[in-house]
Amino acid sequence: MVALPINPPEDLHLLKERCRHLESQCAAYIRSLEAANDNLAAEITKRKKAEEAIRNAHDELEKLVAERTKEIRLLKDRLKAENVFLKQELAASHTYGTIIGDSHPIKTVISQIELVAPTDANVLIHGESGTGKELVAREIHKHSSRKEKPLIKVNCATIPKELYESEFFGHVKGSFTGAVKDRIGRFEAADGGTIFLDEVGEIPFDLQSKLLRILQEGEYERLGEDKTRKVDVRIIAATNKDLQREVTAKRFRDDLFYRLNVFPIQIAPLRARKADIQPLATHFAKKLSREMNVPCPRLTKANLIDLQSYDWPGNVRELENAIERAMILARSKDLNFSLIRAGLQFNESLPAVSLPDGDTHGQVMTEAELKQVERRNTINALIRCQWKIYGKAGAAQLLAIKPTTLIERMKRKHIRKPPS
Repeated sequence: MVALPINPPEDLHLLKERCRHLESQCAAYIRSLEAANDNLAAEITKRKKAEEAIRNAHDELEKLVAERTKEIRLLKDRLKAENVFLKQELAASHTYGTIIGDSHPIKTVISQIELVAPTDANVLIHGESGTGKELVAREIHKHSSRKEKPLIKVNCATIPKELYESEFFGHVKGSFTGAVKDRIGRFEAADGGTIFLDEVGEIPFDLQSKLLRILQEGEYERLGEDKTRKVDVRIIAATNKDLQREVTAKRFRDDLFYRLNVFPIQIAPLRARKADIQPLATHFAKKLSREMNVPCPRLTKANLIDLQSYDWPGNVRELENAIERAMILARSKDLNFSLIRAGLQFNESLPAVSLPDGDTHGQVMTEAELKQVERRNTINALIRCQWKIYGKAGAAQLLAIKPTTLIERMKRKHIRKPPS
C-alpha cells in the first residue's frame, strides 16, 4: 500500500468551497420552491375566486330562473284567468247585439260613448235593470285605446260578502280555508284593460275603501300577502240605484262616488223611447229564429201597436223575453201580443198543461214545446226573483226545487242572466 501525502490546509479550503457551493445551490433551490409555492398559492387563490364567482353566478342564475319561472307562472295564471273570464263574458255577451235604436235618448247615449271612449275617464252608467248598461260598457271599451286588452265583468250583486276581497284582488295559498293555490283577482286579470263593475252599489261599505285605493293609487294587495302590487285599469261602473241617495244614507262612500262618477251616462227606460221598440223587436225576432231554428216571424202593425202600448217595466230584457215567448207559442209566422196590450203579466198567459178530470181531448203539447215551457217558466221565476237563486225569495224556493237542481237546469237549458 502506498501512502498519499496529506495537506490539511488545502483539503480544508477545498471542503469549505464545496460547502459554500452546495449552500448556494440549496438556497437557489429553496428560492425556486418558494416561488413555485407562491405561484401555486396564487393559482389556488385565483381558482377559489373563480369557483366562488361561478357559485355566485350559479346562485344568481338560479335566482333569476326562479324569478322568471314565477313570472311565467303568474303570466300563465293570468292568461288562464283572463281566458276563463273572457269565455264567461263571451258566453253572456252580445245579448242585444249592437246598440239598436234611433230615438233621441239612444242618440244621446251614442254621442256620449263617442266622447268618453277615447279617454281613460271613469264612467258611471245609470239605468233601470234591463236597459243595456253592460252593452254601453262594451261599446266604450271597444272604442277605447284599451280595446286590445281584456274587458272583465264583475257582478257585484252576486258575490258573497266574505269573498269580495278575494274576487277583486286575488289571494295566496292558505290565506283562508279552501285557498288551495294562488289565484289572481279580477283587477289583475284586467290589467291594461277595463273592468266593468255591474251593480256597484251592492259593494259592502267596509270594502269600498279598498276599491277607492285602486282608483286613487292603482295599488292593492292579494288577500294573505304583504306585497303591494300595481295595476292599470279603467273602471266602468253601472247601477240601478240612486247612489246620491245611498251616499246621503251613509251606505256608499261619497269619495268613491265622486271618483266613479267622473262621466255619468243615463240610459232611458224603454217606455221613454218607444220608437226603439220596432227595430229592437225586429232584431230579436231574427236572432231568436236563428237560435230556435224556425222561420223568422212577421211583425205586423197590430203587433207593434200591442208592443208600444205596454210600459215594459223589465225594459229591453223583458221585450226580448216577450218576443221569445210569442215565438214559442206561435203556430204560424204570425205573433200574438194582445195579452201584453191587455196588461197581463208575462206568466199569466202560459198554455195550460194539466188537464181537468175526465178531459181526454185537451191541448196536447210536443216534448219540445214542454221543454220550452219549462225553460220559460224557469226564466220567469228568475226574473221575478231578480235572478236570485238561493235563500228566501229566491227562484229555487219559488219553483219548489233545490238550488243545485235549478243551477243544473240553467246549465242544461243554457239560461244565463242577461247583461244589465
